[in-house]
Amino acid sequence: MVRVLEEDELGGNWTLVGEELDQLSGRRGATKLGFALMLRFYAVHGRFPAGRAEIPDQVVAYVARLVDVPSSELGLYEWDGRTIKAHRGDVRRYFGFRECSLADADWLAVKVCGKERQVDRVRAELLAYLREERIEPPARDRIRRIIGTALRQAEQSQTAHISSRLPAEAIPRLLALIGKSADPGGDAESEAEDDGVLFGVAEAAGGWMCSR
Repeated sequence: MVRVLEEDELGGNWTLVGEELDQLSGRRGATKLGFALMLRFYAVHGRFPAGRAEIPDQVVAYVARLVDVPSSELGLYEWDGRTIKAHRGDVRRYFGFRECSLADADWLAVKVCGKERQVDRVRAELLAYLREERIEPPARDRIRRIIGTALRQAEQSQTAHISSRLPAEAIPRLLALIGKSADPGGDAESEAEDDGVLFGVAEAAGGWMCSR
């Protein structure tokens, strides 16, 4: 069921005032209405709508009256292409935000995933960082990809770090231990002893990473 918005909620969240109205200068018809909705949607939600379905008809009618454009004109607004990309750029600049970059994903790998492995906590750290740095949150699917990539990068970095600190004589024993783990007929007692010795070596090599 579509929630009916109260008049004070409509007025508080969807009214364009001051410099926001100046952003409509030179825009007409569907372009003017579409941009006005994009501007206020970003102000309310901190992101852009995925499409027309995310904007309630009640909101469209309210904003259409404010900007003096028939609400039916929104049917002519293109939700993909050069115009809406330009609108997004204008809205970001107005609010002082920028798009999320590959460098931001690298930050996540180095600063967060090096010490945190829980996906929900990594996501919370990422979103908090984006808010603080005034970076537009990516779409949900891209956030999942960024987190997955950052976790893999952190895992590879930590593995390389540990490997580089292992004594050369321990490496053949570790490889042999891995091979034995697939052999159900091995000597469990001696393997347990090897496990303990080699874990101690790996723990010393990995430092805090193995102490978690």
